[in-house]
Amino acid sequence: MSYQAVDQKKEDFRKYLEKNGIIDALTKVLVGLYEEPEKPESPIEFIKQFLGGPGDVDVEALKHENDELKKRVEELQTRIDELTNSNAGQIDTATTEGGVTA
Repeated sequence: MSYQAVDQKKEDFRKYLEKNGIIDALTKVLVGLYEEPEKPESPIEFIKQFLGGPGDVDVEALKHENDELKKRVEELQTRIDELTNSNAGQIDTATTEGGVTA
């Protein structure tokens, strides 16, 4: 790759960052960190919080909980479908036997 191609790639990336507000956001967070009177023990956590990201979140635990909840939703949806079908059958039987009048 030629020197110009590398420079062009870097320039394109810089424009991408600038266009999407990344440069401004990073500048603000670094200025915020610089101006912090007492430097945080964990600068990464400071940056995450400054940018609005989650702090000490156990992503794996959340994924596991999400999977469990999805399974539970499926189970409940199956149960709803079973009950709906069961009740529909009872209504059909009552109607054909003359038990229900309109």
